[in-house]
Amino acid sequence: MVGNDLRQRLRDRSVFIFSLLVPLSLMGVLNLAFGGLGTDGPDLKPATVIAGVDDSGQLGAALLDAVGSLKIMDVTIRKVPAADVIRETRDSGADLGIIIPAGFTGAVTSGRAVTVQLVEGADAGLETSVLVSLVDGLVDQFGAGMVTAAAAETAGLPHDAIAAVAQQAAAGAPALTLSEGKASAEQLSLKGTLVAGQSGLFLLFTVGFGVLGLLAEREQGTLARLKSMPVRAGSIIIAKALVGFILGVSATAVLLTVGTLLFAVSFGSPFVVGLLVLSISAAATSMTFIVARLVRTAEQANIAQSILAMVLGIAGGAFFPIEASGAIAAFMDLNPVAAFIRGLGISAGGGGPADVVIPMAAMLGFAALCTLASRLVPDRGTQA
Repeated sequence: MVGNDLRQRLRDRSVFIFSLLVPLSLMGVLNLAFGGLGTDGPDLKPATVIAGVDDSGQLGAALLDAVGSLKIMDVTIRKVPAADVIRETRDSGADLGIIIPAGFTGAVTSGRAVTVQLVEGADAGLETSVLVSLVDGLVDQFGAGMVTAAAAETAGLPHDAIAAVAQQAAAGAPALTLSEGKASAEQLSLKGTLVAGQSGLFLLFTVGFGVLGLLAEREQGTLARLKSMPVRAGSIIIAKALVGFILGVSATAVLLTVGTLLFAVSFGSPFVVGLLVLSISAAATSMTFIVARLVRTAEQANIAQSILAMVLGIAGGAFFPIEASGAIAAFMDLNPVAAFIRGLGISAGGGGPADVVIPMAAMLGFAALCTLASRLVPDRGTQA
C-alpha cells in the first residue's frame, strides 16, 4: 500500500507544486523583500577624498595611504593644491577634504603641535563619518609620536635618536591589539529563518497528501474493500500516514538543501539536521490523524489542513520572528514549527544531538499528544 500510494503521489504534479515549487518561490520573494535586513552592517558606498598635501615627509604620505587603503569601502583620493581643497570639496560633491600642512612629519617627530584640517562635503553621510573617524584615529596614533619625542628629550637622548624613536611610535604597529570574537547566539540569520520557516510550514501541507489518499479511498469505496482483506484496519492508517511521513521528510530535506545553496546559509551538522527533520515530520504527520477523523471529504481535509498549517506556521515564525515572554512563550515553544526553527538555530551554532534534545522533545511530544487525541476524537467519516 505504501509503495502504491507513493507512486500515485509522485505522478501527481500537485505534490511537487505544493512541496517544492511554491515554497522555493516564496523563499525567493521573501529574500528579495527582506534579504537586506539582519546583515552585519550597512553597505558603504564608494567615497571620494580631496587631499592637499604640503608635507614632504613620510608621515603625511602614510596618513593619506591609510585613508586610501580602507578595507570596508572603496576610497578614491584626488590630490589638489592645499589652497583649493575647500573649494574642490564643496564643488565636486566629494565626501571629505584633507589638508596636511607643510612640516607635518617634522612636527610629529620633534614633538611640536600640528593641525590636520578636515572639510566635510556638502552631502556628508555615513561614509564621511567613517573617514573622519579613521583620520582622527590616525592622528591620535601620530600624537603618540609627539609624546614619545617629548619624553625622549626629557630623558636626555640625542636629537637623532629622538627623531627615530618618535617616528617609530607614530608609524609603527600598536603594541596591543583587540581581536573581536563572536559567540554563537543559537539564532538563525534572517535568510536562515526564512528557509527553515518555509520548510517547516510547507511540510505541514506535504504530509497532508497521506490523509487525502485515505479520504479518497473512502469516497471511492475502495477503503471498505481494503478493510475486507485479511489485514488489520490499523495497518491501512499506518500505511497512509507513512506515505505522508516519507513525502514530508523528502521534501523538507530537498528544501533545506536547496535553501542552503541558493541563500548561502548553513544549518550545521547534517546528522543533527536529519534528527530535527524526522522529528517535525512525525509531529506534522500525527496532526493528520486528527484531521482524518474530523472531516468527511478530501475537500474538507484540504481546507482543515491548510488552516492548521497557516496558524502553526505564522505562530511559529515561518514568515517573521515572534517575540513573546512568560507563559505565552512557553506555550508557543510547543509549536513544532517554532521548535524546528529553534533546533536548526542550535545546530547552526555548532550544537550536537544532545543540544537539540529540548526542541526534539517538543516536536515528539506534540506528535504523541496528537496521536492520543486522534484516538479520542469521534470518526465522522464512519458516522456519515
